[in-house]
Amino acid sequence: MARRRRSDVFVADETAVVHVMNRTVRGLFLLGEEPVSRKNFDYRKEWMEQRLQLQASCFAIDLLGFSILSNHFHQVLRSRPDISESWSNEEVARRWLMLCPEKRDEKGIPFDPTDEDIANLCRQKKKIKEYRKRLTDISWWMRLFNQTIAQRANREDKKTGSFWQGRFKAVRLLDEASLLACMAYVDLNPVRAALAETLEESRFTSAWHRLQEIRGDQRDSCSESSIQASDPAERSRHVEEMCTGNRLSDPEHHKSDEPGAMLPYLAPVLLAPEEKDVAPCNRESQRRCSNKGFLPMTTAEYLNLLDWTARQPRQGAVGKTPSAFAALFERLQISTEVWLQLVRNFRRYFGAVAGKPAQVEAHVTATSKTRFRLPKATKELLTTHA
Repeated sequence: MARRRRSDVFVADETAVVHVMNRTVRGLFLLGEEPVSRKNFDYRKEWMEQRLQLQASCFAIDLLGFSILSNHFHQVLRSRPDISESWSNEEVARRWLMLCPEKRDEKGIPFDPTDEDIANLCRQKKKIKEYRKRLTDISWWMRLFNQTIAQRANREDKKTGSFWQGRFKAVRLLDEASLLACMAYVDLNPVRAALAETLEESRFTSAWHRLQEIRGDQRDSCSESSIQASDPAERSRHVEEMCTGNRLSDPEHHKSDEPGAMLPYLAPVLLAPEEKDVAPCNRESQRRCSNKGFLPMTTAEYLNLLDWTARQPRQGAVGKTPSAFAALFERLQISTEVWLQLVRNFRRYFGAVAGKPAQVEAHVTATSKTRFRLPKATKELLTTHA
């Protein structure tokens, strides 16, 4: 069967929320501990986090979430052509030269472009127009991300050829329920793969970063020992106590001079009703595309939902749903059973697009006007058990 055209999933000039993922060649653990060569490449995950921070500060794309495992990674992205259109030609030139610098230091870190560099590029009107489009294109985000990591790893290994298994996979997220389920699927990847037991141990995920924000905000009232409690009930109680009332709407208000403080390059979680149109971050504080959230819940509520979901048994009776989540599932028109199935098997239930049957069947691609259909098992899950 021919591969679906990328333009059938998303195009650069439309706002789209997309789940993307890619694997290393032949499934080798080139981002973790390789059992054959017995080499440990965990530090490459830090390369990837650093690259994510750079791209989040340059592209007109919101980074909603990510997870990096030993042989693959996931990202959830939201393109923002409305923001790229608001940039001046000079701003487009500056951002592109930060992503594709002409000069680097001895560690490979790019120098900030000079005023002369920016002015020279601005005189090339066709290039500026093309770069403006690229800076909101998820395909270009993935192209530069994959290319940078592959080249750096191949140089280190003194190898040539493919580092990634093939072109990245992409799933368009059409509604709130599919976005929330996909975010949980991505953030709980290490837990589901038995690489971590808790969110606190899921180091290379957006959930871990968001938890650090909560921890930093609650540092005076929460001890290290309590957050690492081994008993699931105790850990849940602590996470809930830690998160209660901490209504985060913008991680940028968490300022810390301590070493290792997290840079706010992730999009904030909470999407308030009045935040449907959010201006881009100003240049002085630019670490991400915008301050626009993406879910109808706070960071604390989202993390608490993840913690509860991670502790549910794979088989047998489902644990009691906390009242706050029961109300959320009711509003999203899904049941607890559907929620757990979607989070555990998201990629099995959805192909090029994800959403409720009505949303998927009403969706038409921008280029070929193609319509989509959900697999029979997915439609049965979302209609029978909703």
